[in-house]
Amino acid sequence: MIKPHIYTVESVTSGHPDKVCDQISDAILDECLRQDPKSRVATETFGAHGLLVIGGEVTTNTIFNAEEIAQKVYRDIGYNEDLRIITNIIKQSPDIAQGVDTGGAGDQGIMYGYAAKNGSDELLPESIVLVHKLTKGLENLRRSGNHNWIGPDGKAQVTMEGNRVKTILVSTQHSEDISQDEIKKLLIENLITPLVGDISNIEILVNPTGKFVVGGFIADAGLTGRKIMVDTYCGLVPHGGGCFSGKDPTKVDRSAAYMARKIAVDYLKKYQAREVFTKLAYAIGKPNPVMAAAVVVYPGQQGGDGREEKITGYDLTPRGIRESLKLDEVKFADTASWGHFGRGFPWQ
Repeated sequence: MIKPHIYTVESVTSGHPDKVCDQISDAILDECLRQDPKSRVATETFGAHGLLVIGGEVTTNTIFNAEEIAQKVYRDIGYNEDLRIITNIIKQSPDIAQGVDTGGAGDQGIMYGYAAKNGSDELLPESIVLVHKLTKGLENLRRSGNHNWIGPDGKAQVTMEGNRVKTILVSTQHSEDISQDEIKKLLIENLITPLVGDISNIEILVNPTGKFVVGGFIADAGLTGRKIMVDTYCGLVPHGGGCFSGKDPTKVDRSAAYMARKIAVDYLKKYQAREVFTKLAYAIGKPNPVMAAAVVVYPGQQGGDGREEKITGYDLTPRGIRESLKLDEVKFADTASWGHFGRGFPWQ
């Protein structure tokens, strides 16, 4: 919780191979929950060089076509090539189901939440907000139709030195018929300067390899859950380890991480704190957490000086989290790009 003097945060566009996999996994989840709200879903997606593999466990009364869903997501993102798709989806293990059926957690795990009061409406460090705005802005430029040279794949980094932006890095897939000098000029004018203003003392790096024509699954492999730091707090606070995408709310990897964020926001406002760090942990098959604590840091304190207290006043069972956060109303595919926090979801 002690913010280092120099640190870097990262974000990626929806066309990044890992994020494509997250969106496919969540689109399958959404379709199952749309038809059968009691669906149990845990889908993993792997893509590489024209091949897509979808596997996992799904227990549902839904009839769905994972191949069609995946191909539609891929094309909606902006890719045109066909994928060879292999699926291997089975029912949830009965050994796990017996604990979930009684309201228990779908797995053991540790979840962390965080909120910071620093002038941003998102209640996150401004560096995290900025880096997601860079990739979202890059995507908006592509989808506007005015910058057809931009490809779906892309990413950004922001390096901070104290409270000063030291370096901004943007890498974007692009067409063959545009020079790197022109790409840098256009992105500075249309993306970076509108977000940060004066860039005279900021190092700007654009496509540092010198070329980024080939992207997506043609250039690289992708995997569900490989961008968990992008999804959460960019490494500034710990991550419990479990990813979010493709998992229904009985999986506390996802739902309890959302609840941990919600509690951090609540405590930040309740105590007028500078930052709040929350910790939850579950045992598989058990409804209540085995750990539920919050560290509250007040203005003027260092992160290590915060006051720790037990979290009370919340129903922290998987069923209670699902109901209090109204997770049945969430379209999970909407969470799969640009971070799961600070974006107006019920856990904000």
